[in-house]
Amino acid sequence: MTNIKRFFAEERMTWLVVFFLWIKTYLVYKLYFNIRSESIFQELLLFINPLSSTLFLIGISFFFKDKLRKIMIVALSILGTTILYINVLFFRFFNDFLTLPVFFQTSNAQDVQGGITELIKFTDLFLMVDIVLIVYLLTKHSISGMKIYKRPALVVMALSVGIFVLNLGLAQIERPQLLTRSFDRELLVKNIGILNFHVYDAVIQSQTKAQRVFADGSEINEIVHYRREQYKKPDMGFYGSIEGKNIIVLSLESLQDFVINEKVNGKEITPFLNDLIDESLYFENFYHQTAQGKTSDSEFLVDNSLFGRDSGAVFFTHSGNEYQALPEELREKGYYTSVMHANNKSFWNRDLMYQSLGYDQFFDINSYEVTEENSIGWGLKDADFFEQSIDLLKQQPQPYYTKFITLTNHFPFELGEEDRFIDEFNSSSGTVNRYFPTVRYMDYAVEQFFKQMKEEGMYENSVFILYGDHYGISDYHNKAMAMYLGKEEITNFDSIQLQKVPLIIHIPGTDPQTIETVSGQIDLKPTILHLLGINTKENIELGSDLLSPERDSFAVLRDGSFISDDTVYTKGICYDKDSGLETESSQCEPYFERATLDLRYSDQIVFGDLLRFYDR
Repeated sequence: MTNIKRFFAEERMTWLVVFFLWIKTYLVYKLYFNIRSESIFQELLLFINPLSSTLFLIGISFFFKDKLRKIMIVALSILGTTILYINVLFFRFFNDFLTLPVFFQTSNAQDVQGGITELIKFTDLFLMVDIVLIVYLLTKHSISGMKIYKRPALVVMALSVGIFVLNLGLAQIERPQLLTRSFDRELLVKNIGILNFHVYDAVIQSQTKAQRVFADGSEINEIVHYRREQYKKPDMGFYGSIEGKNIIVLSLESLQDFVINEKVNGKEITPFLNDLIDESLYFENFYHQTAQGKTSDSEFLVDNSLFGRDSGAVFFTHSGNEYQALPEELREKGYYTSVMHANNKSFWNRDLMYQSLGYDQFFDINSYEVTEENSIGWGLKDADFFEQSIDLLKQQPQPYYTKFITLTNHFPFELGEEDRFIDEFNSSSGTVNRYFPTVRYMDYAVEQFFKQMKEEGMYENSVFILYGDHYGISDYHNKAMAMYLGKEEITNFDSIQLQKVPLIIHIPGTDPQTIETVSGQIDLKPTILHLLGINTKENIELGSDLLSPERDSFAVLRDGSFISDDTVYTKGICYDKDSGLETESSQCEPYFERATLDLRYSDQIVFGDLLRFYDR
């Protein structure tokens, strides 16, 4: 006991390092991640949760002696800070926390580098202040007790584990079944801490790797039963109404619904799309349901009527699965299926995943003439992309199903003066300011595409489906967004409403209609198949026909949030949809099971590769 007391008394420098990293992590939560607390108890959890992991990490240095002890203290402190800062940069881009599958998506790294400088801030130097101070103090003072204290060091390790168990127990009081039912990474970080979250994430990823190995055909039966209960009959007025027509899907990069029919600096942001809506079916309560896979998630949702992973991207982790995807089903019905996207074929692992989904052709960057003059930001400008794609469309056998993926309206929203049709917004966020001109340019590019389709005589026999793939403006820019929207602040309720993206189904000659039903990207596959007159009753899909008179007005997001006609549920709070104010949780209670089952069954299908056992 004497050694342990002396150990705790003599290692003041190490305790100072633990204190610095602990407090720094808490400040990152508040200043960089903008994590909010609804009660003193939640704030207490947020404050104490970095302690266990910080103590464990820095405590490793106790197993070393002499100069190596000093080196390890500094190295471990730098490691903890690096993990924090990588998450800060990732959060600024994705409004999310880094997970193991994303970390290993190295083939995407080169394409993301262009936006890194936009994410780095001068104030980030704050994260290095304690390390500089530690190095200075260690060079001026020697560490007492240079020998290795094995027993006291083990006590420190045990103490850190004990603090974590206490932390987890308190978190379970605040959020029951936190580790088994939560799909929201912010809730996990908020309750158990960022470093502990990464350990938890690694455990979960190792478990999911084993799910396919131990999966068998019996697991699909429960899902088949659930799907049949949820099936909605089509509207026979629309069923088969586009049979034999070419289908063109436009995945519009980072397009959120808040710009539709709105202006900036007195000018319309999307004048062409506004006019197109007046001639189309427009779904004004349509939500993106993507997570860390972003555009690839939206593709997966639309093609499979299943959710992507809650971390990483299915396109990377499960490209070898058996799917019953939309392009494969259409190919069986005589359609030629393709994707046009002027980017590297390996980005998001598309070259492999498209084969699994059943596409006949992928027109990647090698199918286009890309020069410095016709490129900006992430690559070929949208207007040039559409113009060059017309000739590729002409080469395809008809009828065809072709998906276009645009690029220009991508973070960090770069645009040349010659393509700027409206001025930037004026706020403290350059990202928000630049977003409006790039959206306006994309709107122009889509308008030119429609004109060219008409000029080439390809318009009348085509159906156009346009949707936003995911958000463009993350919660990191809430202050600027509040300024644009004329609000005092962006609440959690507002953040969910900002996840709306446009969905326009344009069928030449069909009467326009605005549809209020709450829906999401997962609903597009059954809608398209019913429009073509293809029966989906035996399909394993978790969405339902957007045009069905039986349809429930409901959408669940990948983090477990959900939206109905009357309520919004997010971050553990139920909101009244009309007022945007917190209401009794009982108002959201009827939807909890549906939201949980949709996400759970989708994960079981993906992780277990269950569709290999299912024969329609």
